[in-house]
Amino acid sequence: MGLIYLEGLEFFAYHGFYDEEQKVGNKYSVDIKITSDLTEARNSDKLNDTINYEELYRLTKEEMKVSSRLLEHIAERIIKRVSDRYPQINACEISISKFNPPVGGVCQRARVTINEEF
Repeated sequence: MGLIYLEGLEFFAYHGFYDEEQKVGNKYSVDIKITSDLTEARNSDKLNDTINYEELYRLTKEEMKVSSRLLEHIAERIIKRVSDRYPQINACEISISKFNPPVGGVCQRARVTINEEF
C-alpha cells in the first residue's frame, strides 16, 4: 500500500451558501490524499501503473468550476470523479479550504475533510 498526496492546489471559484459568495467568488485550497497499491508502479517506473498527478489536478479543477453551496458537496464530487477514473484506489480523502469565510469575524480559512474508503 502507498499514499499519494497533492497538497495546496489553489483555485478561485464561485461557491458558497450565500448568493453573494457565488457572485463575488473566493480563493480555495484543495488537498488530496489517495491510498492505493503502488507495487506495480514501484517496480515498473511507468506512469500508466500509478495515479497521474496531472490528471488528478485536472479532475479537481473541473469540479471546482461547478458552483456549489457546500464544501462537502464539492469534496464528494471530486471523490466520485477520482474513484471513477482510478477504480484501483482503496481510499480517497479530500480537504477543501475556503479563505476568509463569512463568519462574522476574523477567520483565515474554513476547512472540510471527507474520507471515503472503497
